[in-house]
Amino acid sequence: MAGKKSSSLLLTPIAPEDILLSVVIPVYNEEATLELCVERVRNEETNKEIILVDDGSTDGTPEILDRLEKLPGIRVIRHDRNRGKGAALKTGFQNCLGNVVIIQDADLEYDPQDYKALLKPIIQGQADVVYGSRFLIRHYARVHMFSHYLGNRMLTFISDLFTGINISDMETCYKMFRREIVEKLNLKSKRFDVEPEITAKIAKMKCRIYEVPISYAGRDFDEGKKISWRDGFTALWAIIKFKFTN
Repeated sequence: MAGKKSSSLLLTPIAPEDILLSVVIPVYNEEATLELCVERVRNEETNKEIILVDDGSTDGTPEILDRLEKLPGIRVIRHDRNRGKGAALKTGFQNCLGNVVIIQDADLEYDPQDYKALLKPIIQGQADVVYGSRFLIRHYARVHMFSHYLGNRMLTFISDLFTGINISDMETCYKMFRREIVEKLNLKSKRFDVEPEITAKIAKMKCRIYEVPISYAGRDFDEGKKISWRDGFTALWAIIKFKFTN
């Protein structure tokens, strides 16, 4: 009797010495935090490339990027106008050379020292996709706005309801993928609705998804946070849309 065929897309572990991590950083008006963010990413020990996608910044960000792209292991790609986070991620994904890809915001909310924990299920051949959850037990987290917490939990619940998977943090920035998964995503969303789109598509692909607790130092609107309640409604519509479309 033949064994049951696994629904997993990828089964082969990746040896740690064979990892090349592509860190895709969408950037829009992040002059206050960009250099320190990139320094923290560079200081993390994983073998990596850094892809910075300038999404039409109008502050001092382009000048900072001119300096950063002179450093080894950093590439800068520029949009001629602001197109949104989803569009920046699509550009970054199309230019990745690594066999593993992670999304990194250009602010200081997420800690690159979590990369190794996120990589572990992929290195061990257990996962195709790993989410860094802000709601699992973690090392530290800034006490943040209840409205954001509630919005994230509600959107995650509705996403789980529509996708049929059980994750704790759909809106997390830290999403790590085997490159083969990224190549199949074919992102359509231009802005913050890219988060539910990604989750819907990896659920349809029947990816093996793991979650890992991460540290989180969220910022407020007066510190430059860009997402708003309007983006919540957009994300809700995206959850419904990508349940029925690709």
